[in-house]
Amino acid sequence: MTDATSAPPKPASPTREIWQQFRTHKGALFGLIVLSLLILFVVIGPMLWDPPQRLSDTIRMKNQGPSLKAPFGTDQLGRDLLLRMMLAGRVSLAVGLVAMVIAIVFGTLIGILAGYFRRLDGPLMRLTDMFLALPLIPLLLVMVMLFRDKIASLIGPELGAFLLIVFAIGITSWMATARIVRGEVLTLKEREYVLAARSIGARPSRIIRRHILPNVVSPVMVAATLGVAEAIITESVLSFLGLGFPPDFPTWGRLLYDGLQYMQVYPERVIWPGLAISLTVLSVNYIGDGLRDALDPRIRGR
Repeated sequence: MTDATSAPPKPASPTREIWQQFRTHKGALFGLIVLSLLILFVVIGPMLWDPPQRLSDTIRMKNQGPSLKAPFGTDQLGRDLLLRMMLAGRVSLAVGLVAMVIAIVFGTLIGILAGYFRRLDGPLMRLTDMFLALPLIPLLLVMVMLFRDKIASLIGPELGAFLLIVFAIGITSWMATARIVRGEVLTLKEREYVLAARSIGARPSRIIRRHILPNVVSPVMVAATLGVAEAIITESVLSFLGLGFPPDFPTWGRLLYDGLQYMQVYPERVIWPGLAISLTVLSVNYIGDGLRDALDPRIRGR
């Protein structure tokens, strides 16, 4: 006999449902695999591939083509390009992640304040419109030219360039997030549970922390994935223009800039960093598309 009182199966957890919907997006899975391989390449790669080079070897191995000793060849100074690609990837990915965090935090704060407090909506949205009207690349170039030497003299050229570039990219990339969050907050603050919290005298800070902020996490996560790709491209443009990191502090954009004058003779010097940037941006965009579908409950149930 079957047990008529047997318990019904437990419903799947939200995290499991999100993963099940995410993995149905073939492009998102492809992006996740490619991005994971790139992260392993830049994080673990230098530990496994660090060929010792003496000064005499670097002089003798200048401008060498691909070989067993140097699979990507060597540059004009005899440095192994495979190792430099790995080290450059660390910096490029770190710039993308840190700049994204700055943009997301600032954009989320502006969006919540503008959406929840009516008296702040006008001034904050006009500030957002002003930043949207500014030309991004010229503004970044001016910021780098004005502050690079001053910051480098205080904390060093490498750390100074990193902090300046990630802050400049982050502080000029928050506008889209602010608009998205503001739209979500305008809808959420009219929901019944928010109105009930107001009616019992809950303070705005508690309502935002307990009811508003958890419900804007989904669009913020999607904006964050797309922000990483945008930050990597922006840093690559700055480095390609020669205004990014110092020459001995490689990024993928800097490798493109260094290989530009040798492009006709050694085209692989621009192919490899260009391919790495393209694959990173493509994979992150695919992951963002998959997250957008997986986090939308209207699509998740299909």
